[in-house]
Amino acid sequence: MTESPHFGDLLCSAIDRVGAPACVGIDPVHERLPVSVRNGPGVEPDHVRAFCLGVLETIAGIVPVVKPQSACFERFGAAGVAVLADVIARARDLGFIVILDVKRGDIGSTAAHYAAAAASTGAHAVTVNAYMGESAVRPFLEAGLGVYILVRTSNPDSDEIQAPRLQSGETVAQHLAGFVSRLGAEMVGFTGLSSVGAVVGATKSAADGKALRKCMPAAPVLVPGVGVQGGTVEQVRPLVRPGATSPGRLGMLVNAGRSVLYEPPGPGEAWEDAVARAARQFAADCAGLAAQ
Repeated sequence: MTESPHFGDLLCSAIDRVGAPACVGIDPVHERLPVSVRNGPGVEPDHVRAFCLGVLETIAGIVPVVKPQSACFERFGAAGVAVLADVIARARDLGFIVILDVKRGDIGSTAAHYAAAAASTGAHAVTVNAYMGESAVRPFLEAGLGVYILVRTSNPDSDEIQAPRLQSGETVAQHLAGFVSRLGAEMVGFTGLSSVGAVVGATKSAADGKALRKCMPAAPVLVPGVGVQGGTVEQVRPLVRPGATSPGRLGMLVNAGRSVLYEPPGPGEAWEDAVARAARQFAADCAGLAAQ
């Protein structure tokens, strides 16, 4: 497949190279880092950098996409933001597609600044909140980024906002899915995928997933909630695009974070080897989604 600057096409190509629609969330929590890393030289941001760079080296070639959670770095202030920049730069050097998980959402004039900041990191895409309308999203697209709009999130209390039905009979989440489809219709690449995607949690029902996919057939879907949050890879099968001819064209990307990053090492096993083992199993599970 010829590489294209179009995010949907880049994503499809990367997934097809590896063969699995799998993403590892880079969500470093200092207290959970391996003891050998926590006791290393420097201060907490240095330990976070060492861990994240080690994870990237370990999972390169196993999964095609990583998703750094900005908050895990921002908590350390300017030093943490510098670490985030290093992590994204190294991820790109290793060939990963990078989704920056920032969940921005503000009026257009402010969103333009957020978009410029996100683009300057080197990320390929960002997560965004469309609560303030199209003008909160479009600046990110104009900055050359793919976007994943929050539609049906994995946290249990999201039902209060996302599950109620509107006068039209559709749920709030389905209305957002329609918004994703409308905004993304002008940005569909040669793979049939748009650069406008959606976040849909694995912890929600199969009926939810099926209805949402019907609303947004061209959207790449980012699926959090697998692993520690209780979701399974098999639960997300209703989000697969009908008739997909390759793993990349499934139109979905399953994310796992803590269940890969903090896999307990076996006796005599290095933490890096435990991470690699968990990543391989996760990627194999995700690859199974291509079996229709």
